[in-house]
Amino acid sequence: MRAFRTGMEQPAAPWQATQSPSRPLDFVSGFSQGPQVAFESLTVPSGRTETFDAPAGRWPTEDAASPVHPANHRLGAARAQLHENYIVSQTDDGLVIVDQHAAHERLVFEAMRKAIDAGRLASQALLIPEIVDLPEEECDRLMAHATELDSFGLAIERFGPGAVAVRETPAMLGEIDAALLVRDLADEIAEWNTAEGLRGKLESVAATMACHGSVRSGRRLRPEEMNALLRQMEATPGSGQCNHGRPTYIELKLSDIERLFGRS
Repeated sequence: MRAFRTGMEQPAAPWQATQSPSRPLDFVSGFSQGPQVAFESLTVPSGRTETFDAPAGRWPTEDAASPVHPANHRLGAARAQLHENYIVSQTDDGLVIVDQHAAHERLVFEAMRKAIDAGRLASQALLIPEIVDLPEEECDRLMAHATELDSFGLAIERFGPGAVAVRETPAMLGEIDAALLVRDLADEIAEWNTAEGLRGKLESVAATMACHGSVRSGRRLRPEEMNALLRQMEATPGSGQCNHGRPTYIELKLSDIERLFGRS
């Protein structure tokens, strides 16, 4: 029996870039608020235009009069969500199972990496600065890399002994737990190899932030949100693999499924 295929074999994206407005969905609570870093819009084969904003932000609606057809898309049409984490989609000749958190995390990572290449990420100021208590050595490590963190829209400063104040967070991540993010970044920085180049360090920061900005396991998605995630995966290079090297989806051909049931 032929082995199933994982998302690490990235499919080609059958899309073309255009621009158009879209109506935001409440994809993740609070993520539709504040400025967003826009993704490329996509023109679907039927000629309809959909705009995909930052992965942690807004999502397009599905046109009820034009339902998603499995044959039109490499990753198929969403049919169900299992255990509030796995999206099951029907393809023209099989099915695909997507890990929603891993897939979305990769999309956020790619968005941040693209945005940082264009300059400082947009930030959102906190109404009340978040004070994070940390060991003094971790505060020192964070402040030593405050410039790099600021380029991602994360503005921090010392707040007396054993604490830092978070004044701004990356806008594309929406509402996040700033204290938890800062603590995770402090752990990440502690593991950096001093010989690692700046680019590697920035991508390490982006990967950590992406985890905090992605849709979590346990988040129930509407059909249009699941299909929007699939479409954006098709349009994003490298989306078949998460930031930690694991596949974001697996694919089973109908012939393989039929063999499991002894039908061939």
